[in-house]
Amino acid sequence: MCPHDCRHAGRYHAGFGWPAWAQSSHSGHGAPAAASPAGEAYMKSMKVMDDAMKTAAMTGDPDKDFIIMMKPHHQAAVEMAEAYLKYGKDPMITKMAKDIIASQNDEIAAMDKWMKEKGGK
Repeated sequence: MCPHDCRHAGRYHAGFGWPAWAQSSHSGHGAPAAASPAGEAYMKSMKVMDDAMKTAAMTGDPDKDFIIMMKPHHQAAVEMAEAYLKYGKDPMITKMAKDIIASQNDEIAAMDKWMKEKGGK
């Protein structure tokens, strides 16, 4: 069973006008053009991630390929959180952004270590 209620995958979600998750690519997330310096920073990190993931050289090994695809995803999360710290003001989201930076950097380091041990780059 689909955990995201796939019965409505072809419809638009909650009136937001964004394509349903199963019908859209990861790139852009159906978001409007950036309207602020923060938005520009968020979109830049998404573009870098999308480009890295689209051009990643898959190995055929599901373990290595998972790491190859997840690393740019985590790096984008760090970049977006750093941009939030530069532009954002909300105390709860500030804490969340700091936690994201710490946890994602730890996971990136673990991925790099694992890949090195397995003979990857």
